[in-house]
Amino acid sequence: MDHGFAGINSIDELRQFFPIDTIDCAVDLKNQATPTREIFAILRRDNQNVLEKLHWGFVPNRARDTSWGHKMILARAETASSKPSFKDAFRKRRCLIVGTGFYEWKSVKGGKQQVFITLPDGRPFAFAGLWETWSRSPGPHFLYRSCAILTTQAADSFRKIHHRMPVILKPEFYETWLDSNNLNVPELEGILVQGRITRLISHAVKNR
Repeated sequence: MDHGFAGINSIDELRQFFPIDTIDCAVDLKNQATPTREIFAILRRDNQNVLEKLHWGFVPNRARDTSWGHKMILARAETASSKPSFKDAFRKRRCLIVGTGFYEWKSVKGGKQQVFITLPDGRPFAFAGLWETWSRSPGPHFLYRSCAILTTQAADSFRKIHHRMPVILKPEFYETWLDSNNLNVPELEGILVQGRITRLISHAVKNR
């Protein structure tokens, strides 16, 4: 799903479908979310669920500059808790990345067809994500907040499109995933397996 995804259409949608206590960013809604650009994410701060903007493309603390984000827009759910770049964020900095659908390429006779993937009822959903803050030092004070979307092996119904798919969480797991005090790695890994939505539908995208 490195081709982007569709964002939220209105503030009402955000409030209706997601557990948001505070909005800590300007809400200029955009239809298309693409790698390295700012996207909407919900994270836990001071015991509140805060809507913020994060750059899509994870920049770990050890990175020399923010260009790392271009190659780290996704993280594998199977290994994120142990990978040096992601393991600290997996324990302490998890987030929900909100959207209404995502793009993928499907193999068809004679080539590939771009498809747009949504929930069957078209409602907004949340990708399981990890976030990080990178700072430039020495030099002027600069903080760069970024995130990655977790992916996993595709469910049976999705394998005809791609062998992997993003982890889309069931709403009943939102609070547990956001809880930064929860350091129970096996439980969190279990959420990525048992708490994900696997029933999705695809819509062919007309070639431009």
